[in-house]
Amino acid sequence: MALFPIKTEVSKDGHLVIGGCDTVKLVKEYGTPLYVFDENTLRNMAREFKDEFTQRYEDTNIVYASKAFLSRWTASILKEEGIGLDVVSAGEYSIAESVDFPKDMIYLHGNNKSVEELKTALRNRFARIVVDGFDELKLLAKLAEEMACMPDILLRITPGVDAHTHQHITTGVSGSKFGFPLFDAPKAVSMAMSLESLNLVGLHCHIGSLINETQPYMEAIDVMLDFAAQMGEKYGFELEELDIGGGFPVRYTVNSPNVRIADYAEAIVSRLISRCNSLDISLPLLTIEPGRAIVARAGVALYQVGMTKDISGLKRYVSIDGGMADNIRPALYQAEYEAVLANKADENDIEVVTIAGKYCESGDILIKQIKLPIVTYGDIVAVPVCGAYCLPMASNYNASLKPAVITVKEGTARIIRQRDTLQDLIRKDLL
Repeated sequence: MALFPIKTEVSKDGHLVIGGCDTVKLVKEYGTPLYVFDENTLRNMAREFKDEFTQRYEDTNIVYASKAFLSRWTASILKEEGIGLDVVSAGEYSIAESVDFPKDMIYLHGNNKSVEELKTALRNRFARIVVDGFDELKLLAKLAEEMACMPDILLRITPGVDAHTHQHITTGVSGSKFGFPLFDAPKAVSMAMSLESLNLVGLHCHIGSLINETQPYMEAIDVMLDFAAQMGEKYGFELEELDIGGGFPVRYTVNSPNVRIADYAEAIVSRLISRCNSLDISLPLLTIEPGRAIVARAGVALYQVGMTKDISGLKRYVSIDGGMADNIRPALYQAEYEAVLANKADENDIEVVTIAGKYCESGDILIKQIKLPIVTYGDIVAVPVCGAYCLPMASNYNASLKPAVITVKEGTARIIRQRDTLQDLIRKDLL
């Protein structure tokens, strides 16, 4: 049960129990597909990041990457835990605003921020606006001048570091759509410092996601601090904050590397301090932006088995009542998952099956070749580590209904997102 939320167990009748709640009973009450989030796991991961980094480097700022999964419940929990928010749209901010999330703990990101999104950040005095390009730099300066305010900004730099991850989730290499490439970065610093309506306080980089080694972070820190030192000599730039983004890994399968947050904290902090000392520059505020690594393990997807199909001894398909409409990650970048049968959690794995979604795409395969107990109609498939990027990228493909979402804690379940209804599908579809 290492991939499931903390304290997941199997009941005497062989049922999977998460947060003290029997998943079989949850399915009977709420239906499927169903996403279950364990509150204690979410809080535990947020605290682990905070503790591991701040005990090594007190001046560390933890900012949650909302794109991983944001709801009013998530925002409320993170607010209580003292974790900031990284938002990339007016929609994400509106969710944060609905729970009175502190505006001075919000960072605005994005490579194509709208005028209204920038005005919202200025009006509400967000902690930081992370500027992604020259057009935005000029526009933001103009808006700030018109609104008589001076926002604190970071410049997003593309450091040219390969994070050794899937190409669709690599963001730090040259040619990325994000940030200023290194060859343009000096001009960006010069321009930002010359614009009187903006206050350049630091630099930002993000090199990718699911980074299973610490070396790329250390390389990025070297590049960013070397660049900061050069800008200090050339323009008098003082680095007050270094934001190294997120990308911290999680275990999706039993064969995934068993990495520890402590290892990343130790490597990052040690490199930051040693490099600053060697360059003779002041230690900056260190900001990190974990998203997936905080929320992924907290979420579990539950599906019900429908039809099964044997292909002439080559393959046995088990079809579930969800798939790529609620979890597009396997189709998008070959993400891998594990699963158990929630109603047969104490039975031995016997047969190898492929778990297929119900949608009209050949690529709608959730898990290829997994060993499970004998699967029959009505069984409940539980897929762990579904807390990040599944629901945010969910769709109504094939006019499907987005799933209900519940939270569990110490034997109590609570719904935080109602399942779509057929009426929801046609409410905005006008004749």
